[in-house]
Amino acid sequence: MQNKIKLLLCVCAFGITQACYAEETVVDINVDDAAANEQFSADAIEEYNVDGSLFQQITDLEQEKVLMQLEKERAQLNLDLDRLAAEKIKLHMEIDTLSGRAEQQQQEFETERARLQNEAKRLENEREALNNKQVAPTPSYAPSQPVYSEPPQPKPETEITKKYKLLNVFGAGSQLQATVQDLANGQNKKLSVGKDLDGYTVKSISLDEGVVFSKDGEIQTLNVANGN
Repeated sequence: MQNKIKLLLCVCAFGITQACYAEETVVDINVDDAAANEQFSADAIEEYNVDGSLFQQITDLEQEKVLMQLEKERAQLNLDLDRLAAEKIKLHMEIDTLSGRAEQQQQEFETERARLQNEAKRLENEREALNNKQVAPTPSYAPSQPVYSEPPQPKPETEITKKYKLLNVFGAGSQLQATVQDLANGQNKKLSVGKDLDGYTVKSISLDEGVVFSKDGEIQTLNVANGN
């Protein structure tokens, strides 16, 4: 019995000793592996070439995007500057136009004021001339002069009725015409409205009144009765 107990104790001690040794071995191996990994990572980082790598391509794309955005913003800024410059020029032109219009209106105002002043001065001079004008009084001893009026002049004889004779009236409506005869030579003449005869204009032609002439406001009528 005692021998069995001793044997069990020996086995346990041996197992504990093997476990401790194994643990020390694992720890040593883990430490060595970590150091080796660190050295490998350092060497890999040192030897890593970024040219042409995916990381480099991504970086280049990001840089191109940033540059394109900056270029776009610069182009927009240039457009805004050009627009502001055009608006500035337009504003200056409007200011110049308004200034010229204001000067023109001022000149027109000055011209109109000068004209009104001259007109007022002229009216004032006429008023003073009328006030200063005096009618010479008639002397009390001077006899009054009788006022003579020219005697009425006899109305000249009618030339048309003395020189011409109405023969007939023919036609219809507004197209009536007349035939007159020159008493001096017996020559016949046809007349229509608007035609002249010895300085007289034919005003109208009718079957009832005959031919009506006008000259300087004077009216003469040649009808059948004048020729009888």
